[in-house]
Amino acid sequence: MSSYKPNEYSANATAQASSAGGAYAPTNATADAQLGTWFRAVDTDGSGQLTVHELQRALVNGDWSPFNIETVRMLVNMYDSDNSGTIGFEEFKGLWHYIEEWKGCFRTFDHDRSGSVDRQELHQALVAFGFNVSPAFVAKLIQKFDRYGTDVNSNGQGNITFDNFVQACVTVKTLTDSYRAIDTDHDGWIQISYDQFLDLVVRQRA
Repeated sequence: MSSYKPNEYSANATAQASSAGGAYAPTNATADAQLGTWFRAVDTDGSGQLTVHELQRALVNGDWSPFNIETVRMLVNMYDSDNSGTIGFEEFKGLWHYIEEWKGCFRTFDHDRSGSVDRQELHQALVAFGFNVSPAFVAKLIQKFDRYGTDVNSNGQGNITFDNFVQACVTVKTLTDSYRAIDTDHDGWIQISYDQFLDLVVRQRA
């Protein structure tokens, strides 16, 4: 899975971001020392490698809720350079800076500083990233990634937290890249075989 970054927004958004929110590492010269302390604190078996569940304990949203385990697995897949199924400290540093970039981006679109983005804010973010998505599709994304339920009108809150914002955006990017690889004439329409469809789904989940 591609380690997609909102590069066109991260620098400006990070500069504008306030210090409020979840427990994230500082982006100054002491960052490595701070990260080392946090890494050792969650490396409960002292192996020098973080499992998915150990990494989850290091990651929190702005409302202090833990990261969705599926988002954590996605991050491990991105930064597990040696395919060990775990994250070493050097990999952890890259992963953490990746999260920092996304945090700055998230704050840009979390206009009310609620620690989550609603349907309108998510739509603005995806359009800003260059994805021509409909409000109806965004509503489905909200239903999919709302940690408090899948029914926007009753069980869910109709918004998504930071961890699920990252997962939703990376998912849309990955699917869009797969689609564009087949849409060779760039007319917005494709015709694919059953095998091609399965290949798209499997690669998206890899």
